[in-house]
Amino acid sequence: MAAEVGGFEDPSAEVLAEAAAAFGLLASSARLHIVWALAQGESDVTGLAERVGGALPAVSQHLTKLKLAGLVRSRREGRRQVYFVDDPDVVTVVRLMVGQLTDRAGRNGRASDRAAQGSPRRIRGLGV
Repeated sequence: MAAEVGGFEDPSAEVLAEAAAAFGLLASSARLHIVWALAQGESDVTGLAERVGGALPAVSQHLTKLKLAGLVRSRREGRRQVYFVDDPDVVTVVRLMVGQLTDRAGRNGRASDRAAQGSPRRIRGLGV
């Protein structure tokens, strides 16, 4: 039974499970970096590996997972496979989250200090 609070009805269990799976894929910093890079423009796996600093086989595996989840698409150009994010909503979510955290880090400088110390940043109010 879906509850309605503040004019919004709760999403179905299936929708929540699908969203959790998508966020789970983006919980990897490597995959998030790949989606971020593809949100700026399409690329082949070699260009992505160079940009994100990953090994070619690892980037290829990440792309396969993102593609299977429907977060990334590809097309063939000759012998190259070109990857891109075809869903503007995925781009919006990634840009919003990364942009917000970048702004916060710039304002208080603490996020980069914590990252250097290996301590994860806690998101206020979420307990994560």
